[in-house]
Amino acid sequence: MRNFPPARVVCLTEETVETLYMLGEDARIVGVSGYAVRPPQVRREKPRVSAFISADIGKILALNPDLVLTFSDLQAEIVSELVKRGVAVHAFNQRDIKGIFAMIETLSALVGAQEKGAALCAQLRARIEAVKARQRGLPRPRVYFEEWDEPMISGIGWVSELIEIAGGEDVFPELAGKKSAKDRFVTAETVIAAAPDIAIGSWCGKKFRPEKFSARPGFAALPAVRGGFVREIKSTIILQPGPAALTDGLDAICGIIDEWRSSNAVIPEAERSEAVWNP
Repeated sequence: MRNFPPARVVCLTEETVETLYMLGEDARIVGVSGYAVRPPQVRREKPRVSAFISADIGKILALNPDLVLTFSDLQAEIVSELVKRGVAVHAFNQRDIKGIFAMIETLSALVGAQEKGAALCAQLRARIEAVKARQRGLPRPRVYFEEWDEPMISGIGWVSELIEIAGGEDVFPELAGKKSAKDRFVTAETVIAAAPDIAIGSWCGKKFRPEKFSARPGFAALPAVRGGFVREIKSTIILQPGPAALTDGLDAICGIIDEWRSSNAVIPEAERSEAVWNP
């Protein structure tokens, strides 16, 4: 890094953009991903220089950044090209809530705003603990979270943790720790056998279609379909491993679970046995 703290930062992933705005360090941002939408003014204030797995290297270099922030192995080729061009790059790879907090703390340190970062983390942690406290002793519905439809992919680590915090039970907790999407593939048979009370879709980059989900062979038997609890949460607030997931994403899950409880849509255990594979 040429300068510390960096005065010119390019963010190729949404969560670092939102974090810098929340820290009051957004003046450092000189370029963002086209997917950055939080806060809303970012689309007016900052030039877009990348998608997610592709970037305009020329535009990034023209911004003369002190630091470029990236996320995950999916941006490895972008990172490699920037490093070859002599650009300082930091690649985050958070996959759970602990990792999200580590990202906030690390980013705060990178821009010389450690105290602001600590305060933001304390605020977010207190919020999570308050949600946990509200869920104690309440019915816990079984929740299936679908990140993609073809093939079907279950929720990543932080999503599974947020479901538990919000008062639900992830039906595939054993898959949540898998970093690669291909390791979280599920089948219609396994979803039906899991008998979720609630199904939440967040097809990254495209609109979730509850009617398409419910029309899959055998899915009419799912408690979630029979009870009318097939819902969407926008990927921008739940599949972004940063503040959005810990705030609006968590609130969205809580809202669905609270509605499920209020509707008394609890299917007796005896009826769950009907949810078997029957193409």
